[in-house]
Amino acid sequence: MKVELLYITPEPEKIIEKAGRVAHQSFNKETLDSHIKFIRMLIKLGHTSVLEHAVASFKISGVSRSLTHQLVRHRIASYTQKSQRYVDESTFEYVTPDKIKENEAAFDIYNNFMNYCKETYKKLKEFGISKEDARFVLPNATKTEIVLTANLREFRHMISLRGSKEAQWEIRRMFIEILKILKEYAPTVFEDFIIENDYVRCLNVEE
Repeated sequence: MKVELLYITPEPEKIIEKAGRVAHQSFNKETLDSHIKFIRMLIKLGHTSVLEHAVASFKISGVSRSLTHQLVRHRIASYTQKSQRYVDESTFEYVTPDKIKENEAAFDIYNNFMNYCKETYKKLKEFGISKEDARFVLPNATKTEIVLTANLREFRHMISLRGSKEAQWEIRRMFIEILKILKEYAPTVFEDFIIENDYVRCLNVEE
């Protein structure tokens, strides 16, 4: 899995403060670090719509279609994904869950099935079947690449859900990597998200 930041609003926390101060016209209170106290106040009071003025885009690769099927359920975001209609998947790579890797017999069955899917896909192509129809035999484990763009309020929401103990392991790992990056660029916005071992704990209750 690789998570790469493509873009983030320049000085996102400053933009959030400037937007938020429009409500009460309190621009005279801006200082070099006033955004820190301001953002903490917004989150504490639940006025997190102001966080929507900053956005980030990530390119995520080496993840499974199982993950992206979950990801695109978050509708307040934009996605562009590798197309199986146009990209030849004859030599597709795939994600293997740790629990399958740890079981030798299961691992053999799993890999044999993946190889069978590859051969079936290739044979369909040899019969003149188009990529958009041959893709019907591709498993959810097939690795893909997707670009995700969302505002910082939505990232807080997604991370709180998909980074939790209850989330599926692959998408949880992805959002932990996203959180690590967002903490670098917008530390105050995400300071209440704590990474503990292999999950995320939020100190504030999300909307």
